[in-house]
Amino acid sequence: MAAVRRPGDVVVISIHWGPNWGYVITEEERSFAHALIDHAGASIIHGHSSHHPKPIEIYKNRLILYGCGDFLNDYEGISGNEHFRPDFALMYFADLDPDSLDVKGLELVPLRRWRFQLVRAASDDVAWLAQRLDRLSRHFGARIETAPAGRLSLSWER
Repeated sequence: MAAVRRPGDVVVISIHWGPNWGYVITEEERSFAHALIDHAGASIIHGHSSHHPKPIEIYKNRLILYGCGDFLNDYEGISGNEHFRPDFALMYFADLDPDSLDVKGLELVPLRRWRFQLVRAASDDVAWLAQRLDRLSRHFGARIETAPAGRLSLSWER
């Protein structure tokens, strides 16, 4: 990446990793994400494979999304993992400082898949998702809170 990266480039590394179900982030995943930031200059790590959102971390002012869950898929109606709420989808809006590329904020818009469409998540669903992601992300120093208009926001120690 060093050979092709130019000043101001936002480097997003998208990784298909981890199991499809569950919230555990292994030490290997975490170390690898940190190494991609430390040695490859990643601005954002976009993890995918899980069919539901996983914890979020800010490491050295860089964003690590360990698992974004599905956005659109054709799995609707497949049973067996409903307790993970795989019907939820999130849109992630990261605000980066244009000079340092440090993450300044993250807003999440919860949606729900219904009849192969994306619809706004109901307020009780938003509250459930906020509570779940907050509990999971605290281990990584991040907090998820409800925000106006049915959205979620990320906060962390800076």
